[in-house]
Amino acid sequence: MSAPKGTLYLVPNTLDFGVAGAGSALDDVLPLGALRRAAALTHWVCENAKTTRAFLKRVDAVVPLAAPLQSLSLLELPRPPKGRPTAAPVDLGALLAPALAGHDVGLISEAGLPAVADPGALLVDAAHRLGVAVVPLAGPSSLLLALAASGLDGQSFAFVGYLPVGAPERAARIRELEDLSRRLGQTQLMIETPYRNPALLAALVERLAPATRLSVSCGLTLPGAFTRSDRVADWRRSPTTLPADVPAVFAFAA
Repeated sequence: MSAPKGTLYLVPNTLDFGVAGAGSALDDVLPLGALRRAAALTHWVCENAKTTRAFLKRVDAVVPLAAPLQSLSLLELPRPPKGRPTAAPVDLGALLAPALAGHDVGLISEAGLPAVADPGALLVDAAHRLGVAVVPLAGPSSLLLALAASGLDGQSFAFVGYLPVGAPERAARIRELEDLSRRLGQTQLMIETPYRNPALLAALVERLAPATRLSVSCGLTLPGAFTRSDRVADWRRSPTTLPADVPAVFAFAA
């Protein structure tokens, strides 16, 4: 008779990307139950081992870790081939070997909920195929927090990821998404690398119709966080400057 398998826990991270002094106390952002579960895990799969160790140090300050940090197993997710973000990484089963041997494993992203707009989704899919139970833990998701704060339709929405960087391609994509929003009554959500936030905002304000509602949530859960939701015409009359080093979520509804 085979030994019982462990569980893959999807452990939420903060939205401050571990920047010292940038965020709130860990237990102000993450539920105590999630911190207790994280503290108990000795096997992890992560995007970056260094930043995961920093996260676990913060956990240890609230709930003592079950084992010394140096003894924990931290395996990094293989990066997908460039230009093929949905391509399956090599040998995901090897990352789940501890779970197959009966150990619980934590999956953590650099920020927010793992497997949401995140390469960890491929590991979750592999866990299901291998018969490993998957348990998500509650924590902040910048996409849902931004949607909730926007005042836009929260019953019909789509996350479309990153828009093209090139100006002509980006303009065409904005027009396509605005038409889709108008036809389906659907809120469109997107993100950008922080240093490109000002350029994306400028493109949205320039290309969207004046009556379309545009919302931007910047630095969610961080000191100084804000959400502005307005008609594009009002954004044009009263511009807002976005920082180029703070994550933001953009949403619009035609």
